[in-house]
This record gives sequence, structure tokens and C-alpha cells, in this order.
Amino acid sequence: MKMQWTLIAGLVFALLTGIFAVINVDSVQVNLLFNTVQIPLILLILGCTLIGGIIVGSYGIFRQYRLQRENKQLKLRVTELENTASSYSSTGSSTTMESFETTVPDRIAETDSIQSGRKGNSADSL
Repeated sequence: MKMQWTLIAGLVFALLTGIFAVINVDSVQVNLLFNTVQIPLILLILGCTLIGGIIVGSYGIFRQYRLQRENKQLKLRVTELENTASSYSSTGSSTTMESFETTVPDRIAETDSIQSGRKGNSADSL
């Protein structure tokens, strides 16, 4: 439903921009730092709108890619933790919950110290 409203809003914005551009057809002087040119205002408005759309679309694609990559990494981490948990439960009655509880925090502490070392912080400085 949200996607439909986004599409409708985009179409309304495009329609209003098109109407605004068609109304303003006079030539204007544009300074390009190294040269000055005369361009019809309709082309300037439509060109700026197109460039803005490309920038926003590129950011959206980049953000979507980043979220998919993060999602993939988290899924791999979940399967890794599930495999670790199943290996502890498959060892039989010799492994108790107490030994599992003491092993997992040690691994988490190791991971935290490695990550904080990468950032340039020691684990004890916090």
C-alpha cells in the first residue's frame, strides 16, 4: 500500500513539474562558471528535475544494496549460531547448560575485544 502512495505522489509531482515547466518557456541566461549560455527555462527546469531524480534514485539503490548485504551477513551469523547451538546440544548428556552458558559469553567477549581493537579502542577502556 505504501508503494502505491509513493507512486501516486511521484506521478503528481511529475505532473506539477511538467505544468510548471510548460508555463515557463522564456529563455534565461545561465552562468556555467566558464561560459554563459541562453537556455529555454523549460529545459532548465526539466533538466534539474531529472538530475535530482537520478541522484535520489542512486542513493535509494545504494541504500537497498547496503541493507541486502547487511541482511545476508546477519543470516549467515544466525545459521552459524544455530549450528553452534546444535553442536552443543548434540554432544549428549555430558554437556550441561552451565557449560554452554560459560562458553558463549567467553566467545562474545572475544568478539567484542576483536571488534573494539579494530576501532582502535581497547575493551577495558569503556
